[in-house]
Amino acid sequence: MRVVPNPGPPVAEEQRDDPRSRAPGGAEFNVHLGNFEGPFDLLLQLISRHKLDITEVALSQVTDEFISHIKAAGADWDLEQTSQFIVVAATLLDLKAARLLPSGEVDDPEDLALLEARDLLFARLLQYRAFKQVAAYLGRTFEAQSRRYPRQVGLEARFARLLPDVELTITPDRFAALAAKVLAPKQAEVLSLAHLHAPAVSVSEQAVILVERLRRGGTMTFRALTGDSPNPATTVARFLALLELFRGGAVGFEQITPLGELTVRWTGTSEGDLNISDEFDAAAHEGQESDGD
Repeated sequence: MRVVPNPGPPVAEEQRDDPRSRAPGGAEFNVHLGNFEGPFDLLLQLISRHKLDITEVALSQVTDEFISHIKAAGADWDLEQTSQFIVVAATLLDLKAARLLPSGEVDDPEDLALLEARDLLFARLLQYRAFKQVAAYLGRTFEAQSRRYPRQVGLEARFARLLPDVELTITPDRFAALAAKVLAPKQAEVLSLAHLHAPAVSVSEQAVILVERLRRGGTMTFRALTGDSPNPATTVARFLALLELFRGGAVGFEQITPLGELTVRWTGTSEGDLNISDEFDAAAHEGQESDGD
């Protein structure tokens, strides 16, 4: 029995006219078998529609003919087309092997897996055909659209008459004021560098302030001692001053719970000057000099 391809449905015609379905070198790849003679794409279509049994197709002969086409094309053979043929031929080979399994109840799990693989392979063949049809449609659409150019003319008079009249609800003076506001040059934003060169806070001076307050109050919280600090640097300086006073035995600390309120208690004399180390002030002064250099 010999199946001779006829014009068939539009899908078959689209596949036969698709340039990507041609063999290497631009020639259409035709298959010559005992039961089929025609384009390779038509063979796939007949198999997918169950009009031709895959078990009756000599895949080895199809492969030999395709290799002959590659050799005939010489240096002009298409690698992409060859890769597609290898994928489809491998799918058909697996599908043919799965079809040869006996039908009916299957007890062997391996045979059941092969039957499931047969359905997956057939679905892959249908997917390949669908993508090929979509690719052909996109190719024709791109080619048709590449020959179209937009009109670079004005609106025709018959359409221009349909446009509504333009009504301006703003006066010329108001429009000029808005335009001047929009077109006026904007002032460049100036970044202040004051925060980069903040004046150093003297630890010894802050210690004098804390001594006066603690002598009057006796016991105060750290929050109360630093509540009027104008900036974080002053708070840090007062904390360092408290450490110096604690090292000199002038104050004591009490904190009931971890991270709780810190209470400072005065334990020094009620009168007289205290010897406060100036090591923090000297270090800050040296840092400012190095920044200035």
